[in-house]
Amino acid sequence: MSENSEAPGTPPTDAVASGGTTTAPGPQPEPLRFFGTTWVDRDGGYGLRRAGAAIGSLAAAAAACFVLRFAYQGLEIAEVGSLIGMLVILMFGICSAIAFRKTWEGFGARPADPDREDNLRGLTSIGFIGSLLAYFCRSLLEAPGEKLRRTEYETALAQYTKRRSARTGNPAARRTAKGKRPRNR
Repeated sequence: MSENSEAPGTPPTDAVASGGTTTAPGPQPEPLRFFGTTWVDRDGGYGLRRAGAAIGSLAAAAAACFVLRFAYQGLEIAEVGSLIGMLVILMFGICSAIAFRKTWEGFGARPADPDREDNLRGLTSIGFIGSLLAYFCRSLLEAPGEKLRRTEYETALAQYTKRRSARTGNPAARRTAKGKRPRNR
C-alpha cells in the first residue's frame, strides 16, 4: 500500500487533524526564494523580507569586493605585472556587468534560450558581484522576480476562471435534452 492512501482531492488526514489548511483549486502561486508566497498579498513580513534581502545582498557584494581586493593584493605581492592586474580587473568588471544585465533580465522574463543561459553560467558566476547588485537594486523595487511571477499567476488565474465559467451545468443533461439517447454500456 502506498504512503498516500487518501483519495485524490482530499486533504491528508494529518493536515486536517493538525488544523492545516488545504489548497484551493486552481493555479497556485510559485514561491520566490526568501519570500515564499508572501509576495501574492504582500503579507507575512513581506516588507521586512525585502529589506533583509536588500541589506543582505549589498553586504554580500561588499564582502565579495573586500575578498577580491585581497586577491588583487596577492597578485601585486606576486609581482605578476601590471598587465595581468589590469586584465583581472577588466575581466571582473565585464563579467559583473554581464551578470548584472542577465540577472536583471531574468527578473522580468523567462530566458528565451536556456542553452545560451547555460553557456553564460561561467561568466555570470565570475561576475557574481553584478548579480548581487542586481538583486539589491530589484529588492528596492519589489521582491526579485515578483513582477514575472505575478504576471504569470494572474494570467493563469484568469484562464482558470474563464475555463471554470465555461463549464457550467451537466454536459450529460444537455445531450439528453437535445433528443440524443445516452449510450448503454
